[in-house]
Amino acid sequence: MTSNQRNLGPDLNRAALLLVRDMMSVKAEEHVLVTSDTNTETGVADAIVNGSYSLGAKAVNAILSPPLPFQGGLADPYIPDPIVAAAQNCDAWIDLCMPYMAGSAAYDNAMENERTRYLLAGDIGAEGMIRIFCKADLEQIYKVSDIFNKLLSDSAGQQCRVTTPLGTDVEFKLSDIGLDIQRATKPGGYFIPGAVAIIPELESVKGTVICESVFHEYYTPLQEPYRFEVEGKIRSVTGGGTELKVIDRSLRRAGNGEYGNIIHFTCGYHPAARVTGNSFIEDQRAIGCNAVGLGLPFWEEGGGENHPDCVMKEQSFWIGSEQIVKDGSIIAPSNLAAAVAELTPTYG
Repeated sequence: MTSNQRNLGPDLNRAALLLVRDMMSVKAEEHVLVTSDTNTETGVADAIVNGSYSLGAKAVNAILSPPLPFQGGLADPYIPDPIVAAAQNCDAWIDLCMPYMAGSAAYDNAMENERTRYLLAGDIGAEGMIRIFCKADLEQIYKVSDIFNKLLSDSAGQQCRVTTPLGTDVEFKLSDIGLDIQRATKPGGYFIPGAVAIIPELESVKGTVICESVFHEYYTPLQEPYRFEVEGKIRSVTGGGTELKVIDRSLRRAGNGEYGNIIHFTCGYHPAARVTGNSFIEDQRAIGCNAVGLGLPFWEEGGGENHPDCVMKEQSFWIGSEQIVKDGSIIAPSNLAAAVAELTPTYG
């Protein structure tokens, strides 16, 4: 039975209220734009609108039909003018579209208006939103993120390594570019909490990356994993079965005809998130999961949020000689491990 068929009302309404109030900082008299598409669970969009209304905000859900074919700047020709106009005239924009609009011209213009707070919520479903926002203490989620991001910032320039049981073994130098996961207290772009971004120096990435699921033109588990060979740039991709052609054209589309680089790694640590194969947004936040960004980063010409991502599980991660993550579990340093130990699922 899907969440569309079950009555998740009380839990879903609470999760939506926590999202709009405690993460997006929505207040009375603000204007809230929810963008969704015909693949979005209608209950999620409705709950967010209702939660915004309960706070005294004015809210609207704009539904794209059909869904966008691509994300980021590649979506520009497909975004209707009413959505572009609405994005310029809201205080909070919660984007449930998948593919999403982060990185599009509409998004870029909204980020320049010194007003809009944007959340990339993507394909999060009703049950996933309940798990992310109701089944763990948000304060503790953000505490872990803050400690982890400080560790990454303090470790810039160090050599890192990521491995997985399926055979990923890749090394890279840690960049000084950070991507904090914060509450939306000021204009800008924001992400669902529960994962941290690990940004490498692009040309330093060397080794093999093997992934079990992928978001290219859509999100799907892989019957046969992808295998990426990386030497500064992505040199080859094999595997994937029938999905091989899709990742090939997605990489070339995002990389101006080439495969591009590894843009980011991540570390999921949310204690209630599950790998269901149905939600890219939730799967990458499950404990030990790593969403690997492929293509060109937003800070390089032609780059942006149009890159495909793949997800691998049960990662181990080292900074220098210190192992930070072992088979998915964060074990060091002591302050980070202690904060994670306090982060347990909540019920009721």
